[in-house]
Amino acid sequence: MSTTITTTIDIAADPDTVWTVLTDFASYSEWNPFMSRVEGTPEVGSRLVVRLTPAGGRGMTFKPTVLVATPGRELRWLGKLGLGGLFDGEHFFVLERGADGGTRMTHGEKFSGILVSLMRGATKDADDGFDAFNRALKHRAEKVVAR
Repeated sequence: MSTTITTTIDIAADPDTVWTVLTDFASYSEWNPFMSRVEGTPEVGSRLVVRLTPAGGRGMTFKPTVLVATPGRELRWLGKLGLGGLFDGEHFFVLERGADGGTRMTHGEKFSGILVSLMRGATKDADDGFDAFNRALKHRAEKVVAR
């Protein structure tokens, strides 16, 4: 069983600027309402430590592995509950340059595993968290451009 959450937002900043903000993990606590902490480096094969803090929900920390890290284009990681196959999440950020020079960011997660049907509430919290993340990233990236 699987389910995918997909959100999009248009950002008035080029993909390289958005990438810089997206991968400046050390600054997440300053602006990010959903992922209060990310440690590690955006390099394929590396492990991250991600702390999620959904509004009104319980926070959780997990240690995903980076699957794709293409500057200015895509960041993707895979987190697993337990050994995998129970409740896995492949999180993604895809950046596309718009005709106006800005960025359309597609942000989402594909949840898979035998516990997905039992975790519907968690996926709703994730959807709300992704939207909050998107708005905050947009604000921060556009603020960088305005300097």
